[in-house]
Amino acid sequence: MAEYNTIRTAGVAGAHAAQIDEGLRAHMNKVYGTMSVGMFITFAAAWAISGLAVTSDPAGATAMIREGQFLTAFGQAIYMSPLKWVIMFAPLAFIFFGFGAAVNRLSAAGVQTVFYVFAALMGLSLSSIFLVFTGVSIVQVFLITAIAFAGLSLWGYTTKKDISGWGSFLIMGVIGLIVASIVNIFLGSPAIQFAISALGVLIFSALTAYDTQNIKNTYLQHAMQGDSEWLGKAAIMGALNLYLDFINLFMFLLQFLGNRE
Repeated sequence: MAEYNTIRTAGVAGAHAAQIDEGLRAHMNKVYGTMSVGMFITFAAAWAISGLAVTSDPAGATAMIREGQFLTAFGQAIYMSPLKWVIMFAPLAFIFFGFGAAVNRLSAAGVQTVFYVFAALMGLSLSSIFLVFTGVSIVQVFLITAIAFAGLSLWGYTTKKDISGWGSFLIMGVIGLIVASIVNIFLGSPAIQFAISALGVLIFSALTAYDTQNIKNTYLQHAMQGDSEWLGKAAIMGALNLYLDFINLFMFLLQFLGNRE
């Protein structure tokens, strides 16, 4: 009888573990799927907006960006007027002040919609890369970033090493990057920009692995509670973290590897 109970308990535990594993796979698929849609929205918005900002007709244009191409009135407004500062810092303000409130007040579907709106706003902020760098180099750096991101995220998911202790150090590094980047907007130092880009690649590479492991561990810690609404929001927050890691890694690599027009 005792042997039967042992076998039965082991069977229940094994079935429960299999259920947790299946739920984790579904959770991670939702994280990567949501992130991928956000990435598509960002780059589609950036490409479309950059197209609206450029014209080959010099009539009424006051700024030539390259031979035979000029900024439209729309392009001058978003890239050359004080509005450019609003566009530059809007995604940062959205993260700090808008997203947290949305998570607390909205349903999981509502938070997902807010994330996609943020992705479009990020596309507006990044649209100038299509005017500064060649299209071929943007695609090349995107592919390099995708390969590096996939490898780092896979390592973060599969490693048995606990890297949760990296969190506070990496957050301090991100804050330092933000402050240094804002200061260098006014200094315009190539040496400082090079140092910022190098540190940015290292920090967001580490954050990719850290965030992936954190998403996995968060799910495992809360899967027993069965709160599908909370887990839905957690998947979107995880997608946001990985999305930001990818975008920043891409932008810092573009500074190194991108060919400028």
